[in-house]
Amino acid sequence: MLTHFNEQSRARMVDVTDKDVTHRVAVAAATVKVNAHTMSLIKDNGIKKGDVLAVAQVAGIMAAKRTPDLIPMCHPLPITAADIRFSLTEEEVHITATVRCSGVTGVEMEALTAAATAALTIYDMCKAVQRDIEITDIRLMSKSGGKSGDYQREQHG
Repeated sequence: MLTHFNEQSRARMVDVTDKDVTHRVAVAAATVKVNAHTMSLIKDNGIKKGDVLAVAQVAGIMAAKRTPDLIPMCHPLPITAADIRFSLTEEEVHITATVRCSGVTGVEMEALTAAATAALTIYDMCKAVQRDIEITDIRLMSKSGGKSGDYQREQHG
């Protein structure tokens, strides 16, 4: 039986009552593609709405904490840490979100939600100067803890 369906084949939140509490970490990433002009405004704090990366960082952390409010079957988790980091190229903002907890289920969804929300915030902050911004490559990079073990995305290229 699939764990997300009850005996009536209807969606349910998985029962994690008997799972062991373990230390869990998940890292997710996203990429925001902008043009060179927009990137210079981001770097020089020239976007009229404010400091793009500072706002995106706070938004990502808030999103990690609110994931169960957005994703219906996610369990509320006692998140112990959330961090959003950025690296910039000439036309890309690379976002890395790391979320930690000690709990009975993993924090992959929280890390993915944090990365996606940080990317969406960058879009929102910059859309007045560039309409064709692209958000790409939202993905889980790694996770550790729990019965299913560790996962590390293979690096290509």
